[in-house]
Amino acid sequence: MADTSIEWTDATWNPVAGCTILSAGCTNCYAMRMAARLEAMGVEKYEGLTRKTGGRAKWTGKIALDESSLSAPAKWAKARRVFVNSMSDLFHEDVPVEFIRRVWGVMEDTPRHTYQILTKRPDRMLEVLSNSQFPVLPNVWLGTSVEDGRVVHRLDDLRRVPAAIRFVSFEPLIGSVADANLSGIHWAIVGGESGPKARPMDPAWVDEIADMCSEGDVAFFFKQWGGRNKKATGRLYQGRTWDFLPELRT
Repeated sequence: MADTSIEWTDATWNPVAGCTILSAGCTNCYAMRMAARLEAMGVEKYEGLTRKTGGRAKWTGKIALDESSLSAPAKWAKARRVFVNSMSDLFHEDVPVEFIRRVWGVMEDTPRHTYQILTKRPDRMLEVLSNSQFPVLPNVWLGTSVEDGRVVHRLDDLRRVPAAIRFVSFEPLIGSVADANLSGIHWAIVGGESGPKARPMDPAWVDEIADMCSEGDVAFFFKQWGGRNKKATGRLYQGRTWDFLPELRT
């Protein structure tokens, strides 16, 4: 477990590391840069997960399953919101269903924690979680990333996933998502891209999402404007912070 500066969670837990570039939102993925840094520091778990190309780190497609991390949440006495696999995607096609089941078992055995799972592969999430081996857990929130209008269809798969809470991360928001349908979605996170070569976020795109959330009774969380220096651009939207969280749906 690692404490984190991610505004919408308390900690990260990475039983899986490594990924594959899937869509435009992956281009400047912070996890690729972090994985390369950790490998350079000699952290064995991240060995071979990235390679340098065009002067920056890119995923190689290798996936590392970290058996030793599975016992970690049981050791955390204090209840936390936990972002599962900030350095990967639990529903990557190369993560075995049996390993996902073991992760599920850990979450089931530690109901004091709230687990937040975010994927760019909600179609596989739906396929895997439709199996009776995976009960709907009230402490597990399931989400998908939608960076622009080309991938709003991910929400259609997410809507069909059995879950107590469904959420969408519009981050990095690199285009309009005016055609998104938020029915069946309980929480929306919005954030601009940050770091080197960050692509700008148009305030009008944020307005579209804020309006959708207001009309659809979806909790709205504004994470950041982003940019090369995200601290300089800050978190204020319409003159205030928006840190709303979803209510458990039963």
